[in-house]
Parts: sequence; C-alpha cells; structure tokens
Amino acid sequence: MQKIIRSMTQKFHHFYLKVTAIVIGSFGPVFFLGTMLQTSEPARWSLDLLSLPLDGLQTFHDPTTRFLSALTGGFLFGWGICIWFLQKWVYPKAPDEIRRSVLAGLLSWFFLDSAGSVTSGNSSNAFINIIVLLIAAGPLWKKAKN
Repeated sequence: MQKIIRSMTQKFHHFYLKVTAIVIGSFGPVFFLGTMLQTSEPARWSLDLLSLPLDGLQTFHDPTTRFLSALTGGFLFGWGICIWFLQKWVYPKAPDEIRRSVLAGLLSWFFLDSAGSVTSGNSSNAFINIIVLLIAAGPLWKKAKN
C-alpha cells in the first residue's frame, strides 16, 4: 500500500476524481427521492443510518424536510457533476490545482457537516463523515507525480 501511495500518478488521480464525483453525486438522487412521500424511503433510511441507531425515527412527512431534501439532493448532485467535468476538461491543464480544489471542497463539507451533525444531536454522522471523506478523497491527499 505504501508503495502505491508513493508512486501515485496524475493518470490515477485523473481516474480517481471520477470516483470522488460518483461518491458525492450519488447522494443527490437519493435525497431527490425524499421530496415525494411515495419515494422517500431511500432518503429516510439514509438519514436513519446517518443518525444511528437505526430506529425509524427519521421521517419525510414534514414538507420542510422534503424541501430541504430537494435542496440537498440538488447541491450534492451538482457538486458531483462539477467534479466530473473538472476532471474531464480542466484536470489535464491544471492537475494539482484541481486536486487541491476538490480536497478544499471535501474538507469544507466535512467540517461544516460534522459540526452541524454534532450540534443537531446526530454525532454518529460525524464518524460516518470520516469514512465518506476517506473514500471521496482517496489518493488525492498526496500530490501525484507527472
């Protein structure tokens, strides 16, 4: 593993940005489904998982929750699409700048989301965020060789 990290190439980073885009963007459709009661179960279950324990207390009956789900879904899907096209159109021209920009976005999300999770009484999500951050950032932590 250490050898793989030391020999990280820009080609691999370029590929991994697709993984990052999918990880982030995949949350978008899930939360979009939360906007309609008849399709809200995946979003409801996701919130239940993120606010452990799995107790069924999270619901999407309140219209403000469904509206917030629409906003969240849109932002996450858009952020994933943005990273996808940054890797496609801009990464070849500015690989380290894209890598650092994506990491800055991930860290900003991580700290604000985790702080909000703790202050809202959902500390378990801060721990889940660590896992998501590690997956989404993957090898992007280290500058790649040309």
